[in-house]
Amino acid sequence: MTTISVGFIGAGFSAHLHVEGLKQVHGVGVRLAAVTAGRAERAATFAQAHGVAKVCASWQELLAEPDIDAVCLCVPNALHAPIAVAAAKAGKHIICEKPMTGAFGGSAGLAGAERARRERERALASVAEIESAVRENGVRFLYAENWIYAPAMAKTKRLLKQAKGAIIDIRAEESHSGSHALRSRRRETAGGGALLMLGSHPIGAALHLKAYEGEIAGTGPIRARSVTAEVAALYDSDAVRRAGHGWLVSDWQDVETWSNLVIGFEDGTKAIITASFAMLGGVRNSFEVYTTNAVYHGAMTPNDGLTAFTPDPDAFGTEYLHEKIETRTGWISVAPDEDWVRGYPQEMQDFVEAIAQAREPASGLALASSVVDVIYAAYVSAEEGRRVDLDRS
Repeated sequence: MTTISVGFIGAGFSAHLHVEGLKQVHGVGVRLAAVTAGRAERAATFAQAHGVAKVCASWQELLAEPDIDAVCLCVPNALHAPIAVAAAKAGKHIICEKPMTGAFGGSAGLAGAERARRERERALASVAEIESAVRENGVRFLYAENWIYAPAMAKTKRLLKQAKGAIIDIRAEESHSGSHALRSRRRETAGGGALLMLGSHPIGAALHLKAYEGEIAGTGPIRARSVTAEVAALYDSDAVRRAGHGWLVSDWQDVETWSNLVIGFEDGTKAIITASFAMLGGVRNSFEVYTTNAVYHGAMTPNDGLTAFTPDPDAFGTEYLHEKIETRTGWISVAPDEDWVRGYPQEMQDFVEAIAQAREPASGLALASSVVDVIYAAYVSAEEGRRVDLDRS
């Protein structure tokens, strides 16, 4: 059996999702070769917990390991591009968390539309650098967009293929009460707010579905051609100043916590995307697809596969219930296997098979690039108050 050796750059939340998914891969061997992290003790703990063979002192040291085939980039957004480029030059396949890249480090005192335009230019330049490195070095870019692999999405695609209706309207959302990671609440390190960090999921799903529709129809991918968006920093609103943050995460700096955008596709159809860091009740991952002969509604999280009630906040101890849930009392949507429902093991299965079989994954470089293009065009649209056309080929 072919065996793929994987290294982990980062040992936090997303790295745990990756490693648990890789442990479930079947039909292809997976060797957990090495790990590195910003804090050595975190890398050592990760290696011990998951049976990773070696702890490296830096990502540069890990990339120099000759027996590593692929690396999982589970690091802050601002580090994706430099490490991805270095990994490609080292001949390693790249499993990269979303978003692929962005504009980081501030914009030298700029604000408003001018800042948005400059940040879009920087983000697209970063995309082009990664694309060039990947193609010139013959490696694969495996974009960790789990929505593409969620069972609800996979079944929707199979039904679309049978029904043969045209997709005319997509509506999708990811929202919750806010990120607790400090880097995610700062523009210079995150590259954006809710639109970038949450919106990348439903945007990626909408772009993927329209591309898939074109492929099964034999016309080629149907691409996004325009974006119209609004964003808001709700933490800086009169409403929040009057009532306080309540249960919502606070301490945001110069990022939006609410966004809504309309994507226009080249066949005249639309997608409406919502992403918010200002919604209680746990993580909401949902999509609706309206076609000329059917409707599909996916409620990945929360869903009613299992619900539980208790008035006692300590009744369930430390047993996991639902991501980002604010209370452990009352009626709760309990996730029996949240990773599977959201597509994480399925994503890693596809990635390992793609490397072993020398083929493209379902979620790859083209999707990753398009998501960044749409998001930074949306920031320009929100600042300029107009529709922005996408001109990338």
